[in-house]
Parts: sequence; structure tokens; C-alpha cells
Amino acid sequence: MELVRLTTPLAHLSEVATVVSAQTGPLVIACTDANPVMAVATLRGQLDRPVGVWLNVSSDYSAALAARDVATLSWLIDLEHVVVSAEHDAPSHADVLEALLTNDEVNFANDVAVIARAFNRPAPPRPIAVWSYDGRTLNRGNTTLIESSAAHFADVSLTTFA
Repeated sequence: MELVRLTTPLAHLSEVATVVSAQTGPLVIACTDANPVMAVATLRGQLDRPVGVWLNVSSDYSAALAARDVATLSWLIDLEHVVVSAEHDAPSHADVLEALLTNDEVNFANDVAVIARAFNRPAPPRPIAVWSYDGRTLNRGNTTLIESSAAHFADVSLTTFA
């Protein structure tokens, strides 16, 4: 399996739909200078295939807030993948986000969050693959991907994980 990360500043976002159409495999979009969920939402109606979003969670942008944003984005575009990147405990943050992508009451605890009697409705209309990124590897279940190639074009880059 391969997953490609397209990284762009907001100023070049208008070019993303063309690049997305040219790619064949799973692709996630990262934005260097804006909230990637908000940036990708602006592409509504311009994308001709499913995409994903690359999120950086931190003390300023928690996995719970990211889950709210992901759930909303999933109703605007065909969202297929979410990568949760964090300096520390990325898999735990990804677990929080994934737990909150449901219509059910969420009671969940791990080393980064305790969630009791929470709801994040409406849940995404389709399942979303949630990945974690620790700065070196992408992980989802038993699948681990590492950076295998990168291409840079001015301020836009494509990084392939395989």
C-alpha cells in the first residue's frame, strides 16, 4: 500500500484539484500555513475523487476538536483518510479521533484523553481510515508505511509513504 501526502501553502490551494486528479492512489492534503480541514473544505465541488487530510494535533488543537472538524468535512467532500500527526503519542491521539467518529455515546480513556458521555454527531457518512504519524512512520492497525520518495515543486511537495 502507498499513501501520498500533498503539502501546500494556502496560496497554492487552487492548484490542488488538478494535482489530485493526476494522482491514482490514496492522497492526503496537508496545508503549511492554515488549518488543513478549512483549506480542504474550500475544494468542495472541485475534487473528482476521494482525498484525505493531514492534521497536526497539539495542546492548541486537540484530537477531540480535530474529530469534530473531520466529521464536518466528511459531509462536504468524499473524505477517505485522516492522518493524525503529533510530537508525542500520535497513536493515542489518533485513537481519540477515531473513537469520536461515531453517532454513539463515547466513553473512552487512554494516555492523552478521558472522554465520558460524549457525542460527535453526525458521524461521517462513510468509514474513514485513521492513521497516526510519529515523525517517521505512518501507522494504522498492523500496517506501517515509511517515506519512500519525495518530489518538490516550488512550494508544493508530494511525499510517498509505502
